Amino acid sequence: MTTPKVTPTTGRLGILTPGMGAVATTLYAGVIAARQGLTSPIGSLSQMGTMNDANGNERKINELVSIATLDDIVFGGWDPIS
Repeated sequence: MTTPKVTPTTGRLGILTPGMGAVATTLYAGVIAARQGLTSPIGSLSQMGTMNDANGNERKINELVSIATLDDIVFGGWDPIS
């Protein structure tokens, strides 16, 4: 069996968070820190997780599935509490 070719994604991935509290701001800070190389994207299944390819070889998920990179993510949000 051959491994299928993964076509790269294009454009940006928008993540909208309802609420701008501790969880949302920690997410933003973690992505920004990983972009700048200050930390690894620990806890990110898409960036660090693995799975077997068609040949049974273990590879990173982002090598097998076309997903946005950390640099392609943009954030937006609102906080319903004034």
